[in-house]
Amino acid sequence: MNKKYKHIFFDLDHTLWDFDKNSEYTLQKLYTDYNLKNVGIPDFKTFLHTYNAHNERLWARFRSGFIKRDELRWKRFWLTMLDFQIGDTVLANELSMAYLELLPTQTILTPHAKELLEYCNEHYSIHLITNGYELTQKMKLQFSGISAYFSEVFTSERCNGIKPHKEIFEFALSTTGAGIEESIMVGDALDVDILGAANVGMDQVYYNPTKMQHDRKPTYEVASLSELKSIF
Repeated sequence: MNKKYKHIFFDLDHTLWDFDKNSEYTLQKLYTDYNLKNVGIPDFKTFLHTYNAHNERLWARFRSGFIKRDELRWKRFWLTMLDFQIGDTVLANELSMAYLELLPTQTILTPHAKELLEYCNEHYSIHLITNGYELTQKMKLQFSGISAYFSEVFTSERCNGIKPHKEIFEFALSTTGAGIEESIMVGDALDVDILGAANVGMDQVYYNPTKMQHDRKPTYEVASLSELKSIF
């Protein structure tokens, strides 16, 4: 156990909660339930790839302050359908609402997430810092059975700020009473989690399961959450 740290701040999506698998399952159900093949989208694989591309671009715009949350929610489906020459705003909004209702009820965690939280819960105060929506993120925690591990959950809505901007980290530190030197951030996104924590002088762990090449220098880097026990 590393006695230096008293507070561990985790990211949620892609770090503890397997966003890719949970989202894919949700989109597969929407593709089937809304009979999108008959609407003009030939197969699920193409639908998934197109949606993910638009979703990533819109999230980047959201983090940069160019669009609002509500716009992101429906436009990712609208743009996806436009790529298949489907100009149906009503359907785009229906898909958006259905996705947001179903997604947070999925329960797949990343490998070793539960056992890591069990371990950390015995030694540290555990908190969450996420750019996700307040209700959505809390539902993910509840349905996946990990909500009880976190003393505080900081969403961008609650904090009126988004990672990597320092305001959300400063709010989290102030609310928990955690000192920067006794805190560490664990996340999968270099330009969001790692940069954001570094911006306030907090140590970071970059969770890099694909071992993506980069030129950043996080405090620590791991390919598996099980490796964190050697740090904490």
